[in-house]
Amino acid sequence: MKFICFDIGNKRIGVAVSDPFMSMALPKETFFRKNFESDLVALSDLAKKEGADRIVCGLPLNVDGTESQQTKLTRSFIEALKKVTDIPIVTADERYSTLEARRILIEGDVRREKRKNYVDSIAASFILEDYINKLKNSGEI
Repeated sequence: MKFICFDIGNKRIGVAVSDPFMSMALPKETFFRKNFESDLVALSDLAKKEGADRIVCGLPLNVDGTESQQTKLTRSFIEALKKVTDIPIVTADERYSTLEARRILIEGDVRREKRKNYVDSIAASFILEDYINKLKNSGEI
């Protein structure tokens, strides 16, 4: 099995993939959005190119678990993505993933202007790793 994860934002989409042993999530490139339709096709093509069996999309929830306007926008994008790919898509809670990614980049002394190139993909790797761990803990993998 191989999973790919998308951390969907308004300007950028972070990408991460699982390793072949499902032991970790590896950050890949950050996808810079162009327009809705071409973004959908590009992400579908990327998932196929990576050989993904499942697409995991981060779902931005409020701290208390309720949905926000950004959650609705993300759900809309995910529903449209489902129409252009035959790879199953699931969602995963992404609370705090971007904050943790920023913290790691700051601790790694990455300059502010370079952080935007990495933060979303690192966040996607946190989302995917958490998803994989939940599957392992439930005995699904």
